[in-house]
Amino acid sequence: MSEEKRKCVKELYDSQVGVREIGGENRGAHVEMYLAITGLGPGYAWCSSFVSWVYFHTGVQAPISAWVPSFALKNKRIYQRGKFLKQRPQSGDVFMIWYHKLNRPAHIGFVDQWGEKWITTVEGNTNDNGSREGDGVYRKRRLKKQIWAVSDFISPKIN
Repeated sequence: MSEEKRKCVKELYDSQVGVREIGGENRGAHVEMYLAITGLGPGYAWCSSFVSWVYFHTGVQAPISAWVPSFALKNKRIYQRGKFLKQRPQSGDVFMIWYHKLNRPAHIGFVDQWGEKWITTVEGNTNDNGSREGDGVYRKRRLKKQIWAVSDFISPKIN
C-alpha cells in the first residue's frame, strides 16, 4: 500500500516540475493553488504549501501547513543531521533545511532519490541556486550535508 502511495506522490510532484511564478513574487495560478490549501493568498512563501498540496491530493495524512517546522514531528523523522534514525529516506519523504539565522527548518521539499553523497529533490519556491525564495518548482541535486532532517508521512510503521 505505501509503495502505491509513494508512486502517486511522486507522479504528482513530478507533474509540477516546471511550474513558475507569474505576475510577481509568490504569485501565479499554480502558486496560488498551493497556497490556498493552507489558507493563504498570493504573496506568501510557498515551499511548505506545495508539500501540503501534494500530500492532500494523494491522501497522505500529513500536516496541512505553510510552516516548515510542522513537518519536523519527532515521531516522523527518519533521518537527522547525517544519521538514519529509523530507515533510509525514499521517494515521497520530505527533507528540511535548517536556517541558522532563523533557528529553525525554513525550507522543505520532496526526496526523489537518496544517494550516497547527493540527493535528488523536487521542491517548490526555489530556483537554480537552491534559494528558499525562488520562482518555481524545480528538480534539484543537493549535497546530503545540506539536509537537516527527513520525515516520512507515507510508511504506516512510522508513528
